[in-house]
Amino acid sequence: MKKFKRAFALIGAVLLILLYVSTFVFALFDHSASLGLLKASIACTILLPVLLYAYALVCKASRKDDDDSE
Repeated sequence: MKKFKRAFALIGAVLLILLYVSTFVFALFDHSASLGLLKASIACTILLPVLLYAYALVCKASRKDDDDSE
């Protein structure tokens, strides 16, 4: 389980870095579609950590329930 959590955290960190880079790139370009992409990138930058945290809480709660049943 510990290796899974580390891999999950690493994937989440890489995704966040890519989102930060894409946000920066979309902010620099002056193209008609870049404003929509910038908004989507900012939204994903906010939502991804929230979803990762929620997933971690669910995993923690389900593991605790499994330990209680034994």
